[in-house]
Amino acid sequence: MTTTPPILRRTVLGALLATTLLASTAFAEGGDHWVSTWAAAPDLAGPELKPQTIRQVMRVSAGGRQVRVRLSNLFGSQPLVIGPVHLALPADGPAIQPGTDRALAFGGRATVTIPPGESVLSDAVPMNVAPLQSLVLSLYLPQGSGPSTVHSFGLQTVYLAEGGDATAAPRLPDHQTDDSRYFVTDIEVAAAGESARTLVALGDSLTDGVGSMPDQPSRWTDALAERMQTNLATAHIGVANVGIAGNRLLRDGVDPFIGQSALARLDRDVMGKPNVRWILLFEGTNDITAADMLPLPQDQPSAERIIEGMKSLIQRAHASGVSVWGGTLLPRGVTTGKWLQTPAAEAKRLAVNSWIRQGKAFDAVVDFDQVVRDPAHPERLRAEFDSGDHVHPNDAGYRAMAAAVDLGLLKP
Repeated sequence: MTTTPPILRRTVLGALLATTLLASTAFAEGGDHWVSTWAAAPDLAGPELKPQTIRQVMRVSAGGRQVRVRLSNLFGSQPLVIGPVHLALPADGPAIQPGTDRALAFGGRATVTIPPGESVLSDAVPMNVAPLQSLVLSLYLPQGSGPSTVHSFGLQTVYLAEGGDATAAPRLPDHQTDDSRYFVTDIEVAAAGESARTLVALGDSLTDGVGSMPDQPSRWTDALAERMQTNLATAHIGVANVGIAGNRLLRDGVDPFIGQSALARLDRDVMGKPNVRWILLFEGTNDITAADMLPLPQDQPSAERIIEGMKSLIQRAHASGVSVWGGTLLPRGVTTGKWLQTPAAEAKRLAVNSWIRQGKAFDAVVDFDQVVRDPAHPERLRAEFDSGDHVHPNDAGYRAMAAAVDLGLLKP
């Protein structure tokens, strides 16, 4: 998709109701903890859709014994009818494994109507979800939709089949493909153990995974989830990636920047998830870039203004008992084109990174910059970690970033 529509805001009342609902459902049956095991932040209004089945593949982080799914109509202009909705294990391409299909319900019903700007959480369904397992979500739009709610940079093939309900079909009939996420924003599992909590990665394209291989779990958050599964102390902690390519810390999206700002979406995309204990904040690069690309004064923040935004986010999270880690900003050794790293932009990046490392406002620091920069040219990515655009790491670079996270910080 190439059209960036206006960004719609949810009402304060809706956000408060959603937060209250999730707080009341933090514990599953049997004393398990609900955690967010997969996430995709809604960022744009997508195309209007005909009646059809949409089948999407997602790899979870932590496992559990029950599962539920959140669907969103955030950018919709009219009530959205969804259902039936099914969850299964994948076979090849758009196929599912026979015998693994589970029908989801919403208040005991197979269909649900979601008002514009709102979201809905499915009923819990018993399902043994293994750590790092891929799941297939199939949802049917019996009436089509108005503007759809999407996460635009999905990095995973999505299958769309027009016509009747095919949510339970082992193989989809004639279908088209896309690579955006449609309507689904969260998968939650009931994870065993007192250590079961959620870590949320809040960031921009560097968290969204730009530069990594499509149809592969190659983001740094994916590699981090794999590391966490090798350690019994962290195996029940879910990783929720709410990165948005083109996102900014301070300001909402203005082309080419996308989505509500990190500060504006904090309550919905982060604090509204169950049992959140840690946030890894990795934002600010696009605030710096915007100063070289956009003419309005409010789009040209100083390093001090970016730092104040980080302080504000930390204060809000701490008020809810959530720890915040700061990720240092990566180099952008681009010498031509619209993503040019000017001397002024590099000076801002260095100033922000110095404060992240030494300001003692974050509960911990993850020094991504130190890991991926070229020691001989610290304003550039190391060649072996460069995806080719000199801005985003490749798969190896993202794995190196994941290795920089100290798992010892993930204490109950």
